[in-house]
Amino acid sequence: MIAKSRRPRNAPLLTIVLLAAASGAVAANCIAAETETATAEALYRVLPAGQRSADARLKPLTTLRTGYFPFTPPETQAEWADRSRTLRTQVLVAAGLWPMPPRPAPRAVVHGAVDRGDYVVEKVYLESYPGHFVTGNLYRPADSAPGPTRRPAVLSPYGHWPGGRFQDLGEEGVAKQIAQGAERYPRGGRYPLQARCVQLARMGCVVFLFDAEGYGDSQQIPDEVAHAIKEPRPDREGPDDYGFFSTQAELRLQSIYGLQGYNALAALDWLASRDDVDPQRIGVTGGSGGATQTMFLCAADPRPAAAFEAVMVSTAMQGGCPCENACDLRTVVGNVGIAALMAPKPLGMASANDWTVELHEKGYPELQQLYRVLGQPENVHLANLTQFPHNYNYATRAAMYEWFNTHLQLGCESPIVEQDFEPLSVDELTVWNDEHPAPPGGFEHERTVLQAMTEQSERALATLTPRDAPSALRYDEAMHEVYQALLGPAPRADDCSLKVVRRLPDRGDVQVELCLATDSARGAELPVVRLRPAAFDGRWVVWTDAQGKAGLFGADGEFRPGVRDLLNAGIAVAGVDALGQGELAAGATPAGENRQVDEERRLAAFTYGYNRPLLAHRAGDLVAVAWALDPFSPPDKRRVGLLASAEACPYAAAALAMRPAAFGAAAIETGGFRFANLKSWKDADFFAGAVKYRDLAGLLSMASPRPLLLVGDSREALPFVADAYAASMAADAFGTQPVGQRAVTKTMAKWLVEHLP
Repeated sequence: MIAKSRRPRNAPLLTIVLLAAASGAVAANCIAAETETATAEALYRVLPAGQRSADARLKPLTTLRTGYFPFTPPETQAEWADRSRTLRTQVLVAAGLWPMPPRPAPRAVVHGAVDRGDYVVEKVYLESYPGHFVTGNLYRPADSAPGPTRRPAVLSPYGHWPGGRFQDLGEEGVAKQIAQGAERYPRGGRYPLQARCVQLARMGCVVFLFDAEGYGDSQQIPDEVAHAIKEPRPDREGPDDYGFFSTQAELRLQSIYGLQGYNALAALDWLASRDDVDPQRIGVTGGSGGATQTMFLCAADPRPAAAFEAVMVSTAMQGGCPCENACDLRTVVGNVGIAALMAPKPLGMASANDWTVELHEKGYPELQQLYRVLGQPENVHLANLTQFPHNYNYATRAAMYEWFNTHLQLGCESPIVEQDFEPLSVDELTVWNDEHPAPPGGFEHERTVLQAMTEQSERALATLTPRDAPSALRYDEAMHEVYQALLGPAPRADDCSLKVVRRLPDRGDVQVELCLATDSARGAELPVVRLRPAAFDGRWVVWTDAQGKAGLFGADGEFRPGVRDLLNAGIAVAGVDALGQGELAAGATPAGENRQVDEERRLAAFTYGYNRPLLAHRAGDLVAVAWALDPFSPPDKRRVGLLASAEACPYAAAALAMRPAAFGAAAIETGGFRFANLKSWKDADFFAGAVKYRDLAGLLSMASPRPLLLVGDSREALPFVADAYAASMAADAFGTQPVGQRAVTKTMAKWLVEHLP
């Protein structure tokens, strides 16, 4: 394929190629020896033949184990107020909990009290999603214990310790711990989870220790699904009959991470509602995976007054269990940044000789600086216990007791020395019995939970439906934050530039330039072909196609009809190799797929929890080129349009959602595309959350009120887009047209000629 020129009809096409080569415009190998044609991709190559692009995104993907996840403290309180709001939205979106769905009124069944004299232990189960239960034990001071009526409380998720809530180190195990200085008592030290709850109750706290999914009494979704799973289950991948970790679940941001987060919120609701609890003095603590849940809870809800997070906050490994990972969770910051969302409230941490071993040097100093900026330097502390392996042992617990004694105002004499206790048996701790039978579980229950998640999400999103100008503005502002979380920050005009690498011979009245557009913030380097007519009127169209910049040309090497129509109208056209296309194809993506990280867990969150999907990169590329072509025209009179073929529809729509102000008008061939029809999360068009946020219509609605033409769809097929335009008082700016394939590009070009400012 070679671009069209206004040459004599009898002039051989090869002559034009040779002239370009002679001028140094193309490499000699652009022309195949056995033919008189060359591909447009070779002829319009921007980089020297054989030279790989310097685009930073061609480097290996980030993984939870090989990545480095630093945290940069803010310089001012105002900066942190802005950043923390964005980071909090990121966490909630990744958990599938934005906007926050309603939770049932707190209610729990509490039974089976065991009185130990100075404290009482009870069995608890409470409903989070309909028919789904959070299980655990409540430890509280005995009714006769001195103190105020309303007591401080501690919510305690515990993570992945063997045995779960019934953890027993055994005689040999506790003896080894005592020898290492990690435990004090042969009896109570065998049961470290019980130990911390008993001591906190003796200190006057009401403590709820609750199960992770698949641990203890929480068996409705078993361990092999919630934690041990290594790859999606082929029999759980249907469009309706799907389970966790499936493509359909990821398209809706439905994860075990989000389920456990919602469970923790429901547990907090109940604990805060108790008559014996002071809701202003609730702490949260957990170790390892329990610290992951603690970080989430303190990021998601303002009620925790103090937190203690053991052996999880780190700039290194971020948590290797499927329950600790979700798509989009750590694409901006890692666990140090998530933990920072507790600031300026008291945040205690403990490190060990594991992935947290360097926390005192990497991560903690930055958190200290954050707290200094916020004027609360005393509210962050690290117990540096790297002499011990991964743990929540006596030494760690002792640090936690002192932290909560200070920041929950417990009034205990310091130092606090943990006392031995009479452990409860498994029978005394187990929630389910003949009187309180275990609820049903298995895949039918899993599917019921996922359906409840979908229904709650749809009800919550319905409150954001644009119905008039004020609600349309609120919708745009809210969804801008959501799409930033899903797709990444949009390129900014100040970061984007374009330089001409070389100029090719004019094509009649069309100037042809080979350029590199760059986006310094993303490290993107984008090969661009820029076509500018002699009668250029100042308007541009970014033309995007599955072939990249080569898509400007037809099979005969001539400008495609729509390109010629735009040029004839005085509009310049730019074609770009987005990531994975043309000169950016090598090393960027397998054919038709996203790259995946090389991890034992072949699950979507292990790739997209740390790396943006290909669609997001390509969307950003279109925005970057739009800014580079015209960085100056104002948002209400942008003179850059977007034209996308059917293959480019998903990421072109994402570009409009990412930064609608970059474009003055758009024409997109949809081809009836819907994200809900994707068969695999590896697909090049996949991005997590696409279906949750109203599929293709959600992306396209963000273009309002800018002129938008959709070819291959109708208003009736995409009513949400039509409603968004009507709410913005721009119903006439939204057009649809089902036309034949041959007329598509001409139809879209005509629309842009008429509607681009």
